[in-house]
Amino acid sequence: MAIAPKSRRRRSRLRFVALFATCCLLAVSCGSRESTQVTESPGEPGRITIGTIAKVRTLDPADAYENAAGTFLYNLGDRLYTYKTGTTQIEPQLASALPTIGEDGLTYTIPLREGVKFHDGSAFNAEAMKFSLTRFIENGGIPSSILGEVVEAIEATGEYELTITLKKPFAAFTSLLTFTGTCAVSPQAYEIGDGKFQPDRFVGTGPYKLASYGTDSIQFDVFEDYWGEQPANLGVDVRRYSSASNVYNALQTGAIDLTYGTLDLDQIAQLEKEAQAGKFKGVTGPGNGIYYLSLNLQSEPLNRPEVRQAIAAIVNRPLLQQRVFRGQIEPIYSLLPATLDEYYKPVFQTYGDGDGEKALALLVQAGYSQQNPLNLELWYRSNITSNGLVATTIKAAAEQQLKGFVNIDLKSVESATAYQNLDKGVYPIFLLDWSPDFLDPDNYIQPFMDCDRGSAETGCQEGASKLQGSFYYSDRVNELIDLERQERDPVKRQAIFAELQDILARDVPFVPLWQSRQYLFAQPNLEGVALQPTQHVNFATIKE
Repeated sequence: MAIAPKSRRRRSRLRFVALFATCCLLAVSCGSRESTQVTESPGEPGRITIGTIAKVRTLDPADAYENAAGTFLYNLGDRLYTYKTGTTQIEPQLASALPTIGEDGLTYTIPLREGVKFHDGSAFNAEAMKFSLTRFIENGGIPSSILGEVVEAIEATGEYELTITLKKPFAAFTSLLTFTGTCAVSPQAYEIGDGKFQPDRFVGTGPYKLASYGTDSIQFDVFEDYWGEQPANLGVDVRRYSSASNVYNALQTGAIDLTYGTLDLDQIAQLEKEAQAGKFKGVTGPGNGIYYLSLNLQSEPLNRPEVRQAIAAIVNRPLLQQRVFRGQIEPIYSLLPATLDEYYKPVFQTYGDGDGEKALALLVQAGYSQQNPLNLELWYRSNITSNGLVATTIKAAAEQQLKGFVNIDLKSVESATAYQNLDKGVYPIFLLDWSPDFLDPDNYIQPFMDCDRGSAETGCQEGASKLQGSFYYSDRVNELIDLERQERDPVKRQAIFAELQDILARDVPFVPLWQSRQYLFAQPNLEGVALQPTQHVNFATIKE
């Protein structure tokens, strides 16, 4: 079956905001003044109760793109491939083996697991998997382009064999098939058709089935006919609260068993102390989301490389780490996170952190002085408190170090408006974040530096860098991205990404700032509590 081409769309940046930025609401106190609002009793014995402030817009895998929904789908559904627990090593899930890839790199033949049932009792097979992936593309949901841009055709070439043909070779395609939205759904329960979504139900093959879906609570029950290992608990209850303080107090009173991706900085710091004293279990690890500055190369004076390099030298990541985030982030020096250690190359270390002398030399080279200062606009999202604090800190540190040479004008706009206008060239510099669709270096480079149409003279007129508000164009970068997408030799692929990161540091269309850290806190009697490198939590391993 041929897949109809989809127009390129800007993928939502709210996935990471929903998970991490809510942790940074400094205005929310970690005190107990709201404790009287938490009156719930602990959950049923054997069931796990999770507290969150995240709103779940939909559980339809063809339309869900926020991180909270992704974690729920991770536990409710199965994909062809997943990551081995605690690692970034790909392993089969609904597939029974890794794919056989054709000589041309376009054809993926995937053997499927037999004896799998959907939550409605119907049987899983190749036709059902074809239905699920086709629906993901053709229903036109927010994440549809993830598959739609790379898949040419999907065929059931046997009862338990699926063959996927790509439009162009893509070495990271198996990684892409770990994305939570590509899970199998029952053809008996869903339809294929533009906009035909079911936000409040889920019928898949995972270890849990959806028992109830409400505004303030979601209930997962164990699926007794699950093909794999049964969960260690009797089910999961998710309770949604109106504030981080209410979640914090619910954890303190024992009304919930655990929480993650919800608390503010003060609360995390306090719970870390209490975890060290044995009152709670605390789990932390590197996240895969990154923050960065997008520089509009079509905007004066950012069209000058010396100016962009000076901005890279001005940024002081350790200062942000300590002053704004109290140590709860990790500085990064590339668009790739340090989590992908075999590919990560800290190329921006060449600029230092808050290196005033280097910045000053670059500004003088560009013709700036105290009499002719560099005037910059730095934009941030007004609805994310931490963004304002970061922008204020960057401005204060830069103007203090480079007295008279730099003036930074801070401006803010609400997230939705920002995303609508980024590709219109409205913002000279914007503080943004990115959470990957799958854990591969391609998903940190291609969505930033690739350009489908443009030139060195005009900048990017259509493509990823335009969508990011940078408008960066490089023939060599486009060539390298095509090469890494075709290259299946890991060593050769690492060399390509090394060159891409070198070019990133030279041309500075973006300035990487930090990657997130994940925090999970649980009652001390819980076992099997862990954070995955994908930023998901495996509910099935948790027990009292």
